[in-house]
Amino acid sequence: MKLQLKRPLAFFDLETTGTNIGADRIVEISVIKLNPDGSEDVKTWRVHPGIPIPLESSLVHGIYDEHIKDEKRFHDLGQDIADFIHDSDLAGYNSNKFDIPMLMEEFLRAGVQFDLDQRHFVDVQNIFHQMEQRTLRAAYQFYCDKQIINAHSAEADTRATMEVLLAQIERYENQEWEDKKGNKSTPVVGDVEALHKFTNLSRPVDFAGRMVYNEQGEELINFGKHKGKRVEDVLNVEPSYYSWMMQGDFPLYTKRKLEEIYKRWNAKKVAERQQARPAQPAQAPANQQGQQAQAPKPSFQNNSPKSSPQLNSQSFKKKEEPAKPVDEDMLAQLAMKFKKS
Repeated sequence: MKLQLKRPLAFFDLETTGTNIGADRIVEISVIKLNPDGSEDVKTWRVHPGIPIPLESSLVHGIYDEHIKDEKRFHDLGQDIADFIHDSDLAGYNSNKFDIPMLMEEFLRAGVQFDLDQRHFVDVQNIFHQMEQRTLRAAYQFYCDKQIINAHSAEADTRATMEVLLAQIERYENQEWEDKKGNKSTPVVGDVEALHKFTNLSRPVDFAGRMVYNEQGEELINFGKHKGKRVEDVLNVEPSYYSWMMQGDFPLYTKRKLEEIYKRWNAKKVAERQQARPAQPAQAPANQQGQQAQAPKPSFQNNSPKSSPQLNSQSFKKKEEPAKPVDEDMLAQLAMKFKKS
């Protein structure tokens, strides 16, 4: 073995609920401990993260909530993991930026003592990127076997970029490529739409990557405390998040795309409120004069030609007639009456 070791080198990789080191959790950790004598010790732990695994993450690593529902929490496993690698240096792919800080977050939350001092860290991705440079000059040399003349002038760099793309299409014609889900395709072809899809695998909404599309074409927040959540879901629970982003130090194009989402979301809310309103009572039909028909008022009939609709003491009194002048007949009747008495 050409790799000379003074102590074990623990290669490890994490599968997680997401990429936010402070908020996301480990769902699987696998360690291959390469010992100085060339022997290996291998261990893998499945971990219950204590939070739901977003679908977008499950589609990448294939671990769903039902797979870890009966597993132990990191709080119960952390000491075993620390004991297994306690005497080792650490190695991984992009481990310096992600795996090591994520693992340390979990150790600290669980109260597990694990000291990084005096350890060595080997990040294989950094070796790759630094030895195989990803500059335009390196690409031009690799694909076209040419040196850029007048490098960093706009026209020279533009022409080199064009020639690199044409050379890539020739080099990778019919070459198979496999994505993270195991799907195989030949993506580098002479078709602009196909090249667009292949060069935008992260599916950014706004180029800056503050928002990305999920598999269903829905916009997700791609940073901060709401990372991995649908933008519309965030607006439902925290409408002020829109104002915070619009007033914050974000690219103008990011704000434009967010505004489009906000307008669409707000229109849905207005429509929902209108549908939720109770039905208005039906209007009474209008009469021939255009007035609404009035309910008939109660009436009280009596023998008087001018009966009053009001029920009061005057309604039932006899109408008094004017007194007649005294004549001889009246005097005769009175005389006869008094004679009888």
